[in-house]
Amino acid sequence: MSSQGDEAAEQGPETVGSALSSSSAETDATSGDFITVTIGATVPTGFEHTAAEEIKEKIGVDARISKDRGRIYFPITTDKLFQVHLLRSVDNLFVVVEEYDHYQFKESKEETLMELQQLAAKLPWTNALEVWKLNGTLKKKKGHRKGGNGAKVKPNSEAGDAAIADTEDQDLSQAVSAAEGQKKAEETPDTETCTQDAEETSPGAKLIKFRVTCNRAGDKHSFSSNDAARDFGGAVQEFFQWKADMTKFDIEVLLNIHNEEVVIGIALTEESLHRRNISHFGPTTLRSTLCYGMLRLCKPQASDIILDPMCGTGAIPLEGAIEFNSSFYIAGDNNDMAVNRTVNNVCHIQKRRADKGSVSGLPIDTVQWDLCNLPIRTSSIDIIITDMPFGKRMGSRKKNWDLYPSCLREMARVCRPGSGKAVLLTQDKKCFSKAISRMGGLWRKQHTVWVNVGGLHAGVYLLKRTGAVFGQTPEDVYESRGPANTQGDDKDDKELS
Repeated sequence: MSSQGDEAAEQGPETVGSALSSSSAETDATSGDFITVTIGATVPTGFEHTAAEEIKEKIGVDARISKDRGRIYFPITTDKLFQVHLLRSVDNLFVVVEEYDHYQFKESKEETLMELQQLAAKLPWTNALEVWKLNGTLKKKKGHRKGGNGAKVKPNSEAGDAAIADTEDQDLSQAVSAAEGQKKAEETPDTETCTQDAEETSPGAKLIKFRVTCNRAGDKHSFSSNDAARDFGGAVQEFFQWKADMTKFDIEVLLNIHNEEVVIGIALTEESLHRRNISHFGPTTLRSTLCYGMLRLCKPQASDIILDPMCGTGAIPLEGAIEFNSSFYIAGDNNDMAVNRTVNNVCHIQKRRADKGSVSGLPIDTVQWDLCNLPIRTSSIDIIITDMPFGKRMGSRKKNWDLYPSCLREMARVCRPGSGKAVLLTQDKKCFSKAISRMGGLWRKQHTVWVNVGGLHAGVYLLKRTGAVFGQTPEDVYESRGPANTQGDDKDDKELS
């Protein structure tokens, strides 16, 4: 929930010090005077360690995994802020204002909410606001490279965004100055002077719009998320003299509460970074960040041939072709609409690359086929990675009992014995486990990552292809019940992404 302050307090913080110029954060970066802050990131639940590995590999710092699943934290200096936006495993980013590992909440609701109100004026906002501002300049440059097409990036932006951008630097100067003068304001008893200074600063300047979003988990709290966002947001409004707006805001303040862990932050992403590859969506399109986690799990090598036999919108092979482009990807589906979506998504990425003047080609082929009778040579595929039908939005649990054994057998046929791997996502865990037990001579389960997919508890299974020769194991005696049952009555029962 978001804060909804009705009235701005008459008394504001003391405004002291020189205003932060529009290029001060950039000046710090060029002069080597960097700020060190903690960045928080939300990641696909279950792939926290994968995200930590990527951060260590690409930024060179160690990430800390939160007690609250799906969140990690890591330190950076402001000169590396742009690298954070290039990470493939994170959904949303925020800069940490303050964090408490063991916050002692009061027993009564009223005392707790009063304490949250008092907390807003005690927080060290200065560095976080400067990072937020630097992040804004990075996004402006990015928008300029795209031809200023900012409306697609933030659908709820106002028609007056240009005016906001013009006054943003001046407004943030006041906010940062207010935060910097916070300690001095606390030591100054003459509150009338403070109020007068705040009122006389930049008369007529456009106020910053903000909202507070509270994410709360735990059953021992005496308050709701809405209560916390409302009262904390009202105190933030009173301290900074910002204007509360739940939909068209400039700054989003985050209040994350997980049992006794409390983290206050400022959002650095307007929309999730997982929305980066797909322009033509299907009913079960996977997040690109989840696709990246699945790909890292199988560790693609140069010249590997990677197959997605139920590609849906092509989210998995697209992410692979962009990030692990030394491998070759074959994407296929039995549904013509799914194949068309994949082709359109590939063309969209290629056109976007061509417009930027970079190499537009992607190592992907797209084919329409029968999943249980793939037009692929035996033992020719290195890695199989796909999102199998859960039996909810696509297909049914009943059909899965026929489909899973048949497709696992066909996957075993085309996969290289001894070295081949498969990474398969499904929420139908009972059916999958039974099917694997029937394929015991062909597949060995090595590792399982439990993930949250749209609120569903699913498993990402890493399988190893045994050295058994296809056609010479007891499992090969199994006779499928025919393509009509394994494929289902409707072709779209296996449309995945």
